[in-house]
Amino acid sequence: MKIVISKTSDELGRRAAAETAKIINAAIAKNGRARIVLSTGASQFDTLKHLVEEKVDWSKVEMFHLDEYVNMPETHPASFRKYLKERFVEKTNVGKVNFVESSPESIAALTEEIKSAPIDVGLIGIGRNSHIAFNDPPADFDTKESYLVVKLDDACRNQQLAEGWFPTIDDVPTEAISMSVWQIMQCKVIISAVPHAEKAWAVAQTLANELTNRIPATMLKTHENFQLFVDADSYADAGEIVTLKGETVCEDYR
Repeated sequence: MKIVISKTSDELGRRAAAETAKIINAAIAKNGRARIVLSTGASQFDTLKHLVEEKVDWSKVEMFHLDEYVNMPETHPASFRKYLKERFVEKTNVGKVNFVESSPESIAALTEEIKSAPIDVGLIGIGRNSHIAFNDPPADFDTKESYLVVKLDDACRNQQLAEGWFPTIDDVPTEAISMSVWQIMQCKVIISAVPHAEKAWAVAQTLANELTNRIPATMLKTHENFQLFVDADSYADAGEIVTLKGETVCEDYR
């Protein structure tokens, strides 16, 4: 595991985007194409802003969508398909996109496609409740399904409300289709961009705890190439933990 600390969210995003682009370009140079997974939410704004500005032959990139609310129309402001189209697809003209849809047929086709070849890099956020994708605690660490329908816990739903995607808590969906923890872990490289003070608890808990599905993001630490990008605010409660454990390489840009 590698931790990269930046002073601000924008600097975090720039560094995470540069590392992601390096991995993508290496995959294109080696294989003629790259396959990536993108996550969404307010925490990914700066990373995606900088990523679309990187020098990448996007026509050779295939993108997979991490999760979506069940039966969410794409026109809804909270739709993650809408989010990715506006913030990534339309700005890059990426070669191929694979969105999460609610029908069983589309999930079957998406599963077949994602399992057809390795994923070079996954941008995997960490939620306030430490979830990865919509795998809220206690997350299913055992399933080998690529995508599954999950129920969203109160902490997750309140995060969506606090980020301004919905007018009231009653408007926040209770179910989503999420990439599984197992499928996330199949990425060759996992980059987690986790800025802002509201993520400090999740970052600290992820670093402090051994593997547990009560803190789903602890699974990321078992990956052979996991890079955690944080800013001064999200890392505020974790510095002492890392020092005591002595198990990470820390690049400090504060």
